[in-house]
Amino acid sequence: MEKLLALFKDYLTVERGYSLHTVQAYLSDVKKFHHFLVKNDYALKNLKKKQVLEFLGFLTAGGMSSRSAARNLVSVSQFLRFLVREGVLRDNPALLIKTPRIMKKIPRILTVEEVERLITSPDISTEIGLRDRAMLELMYATGMRISEMLDLQTHRMNLEEGFLVVRGKGEKERIVPFGRQACDFLERYLEKARPALLKKGETPHVFLNHRGGRMSRQGFWKIVKKYALLAGIERSIKPHTLRHCFATHLLAGGADLRVVQTLLGHADISTTQIYTHVDQQRLLSVYEKYHPRS
Repeated sequence: MEKLLALFKDYLTVERGYSLHTVQAYLSDVKKFHHFLVKNDYALKNLKKKQVLEFLGFLTAGGMSSRSAARNLVSVSQFLRFLVREGVLRDNPALLIKTPRIMKKIPRILTVEEVERLITSPDISTEIGLRDRAMLELMYATGMRISEMLDLQTHRMNLEEGFLVVRGKGEKERIVPFGRQACDFLERYLEKARPALLKKGETPHVFLNHRGGRMSRQGFWKIVKKYALLAGIERSIKPHTLRHCFATHLLAGGADLRVVQTLLGHADISTTQIYTHVDQQRLLSVYEKYHPRS
């Protein structure tokens, strides 16, 4: 099994072009499936649809959400398809299994005023504060995924024209514009703070940690939590919240749904449509608050 997992990892990385984060998620799901098979004394070569359904039942009985169960099914199906291709299995018993119905969650967002408080919280008189301000400004100005921002490299920025070349899921590239304020703080960070953080090393990544290396997901998570606290935002937020705010505030301002889809890098517009529900919910709350007969 270890050999098959190693080959599957190479397949996902090289042929499918998935990010390290996505590959790790697939492998984690498949390992969970393998442990289930071993525990129940099921042989992989004799696998049937029934055993895959039992695995899904095992996951949901353990309290797993339908969204997570669906993701596990996708991972397992991808793995079994890979085994068919490699000649280990004759067919993929997961192909005909219907994906568990997923209820789309309406993402939590901040108001424009709360975003303003969050972004302006860093002390820009320090190198770290200037870096943090540039990151928060750029995240809200572009709606990038956290992985996209942390993977951003200096040669993919055009500060004069105000756009970035972002490499998203599946190694797909897209051009994302950003505004004057984000550009201003990005320029200041690159000129004053980044050289000091870089120290003696060399890296193409834009945003660096205090050791001069690429900023990590955990590092940026802590940054967002820190400034949310300073901004007096009591609700729990995470880096992805700024992406949600970017999309929702654009749509609330009258932006076209297709344009927002392109900016976010969504392959399917139905993924973007969740933000229209957020705005409708906001309108309903305003109506209920101010209409005399609501």
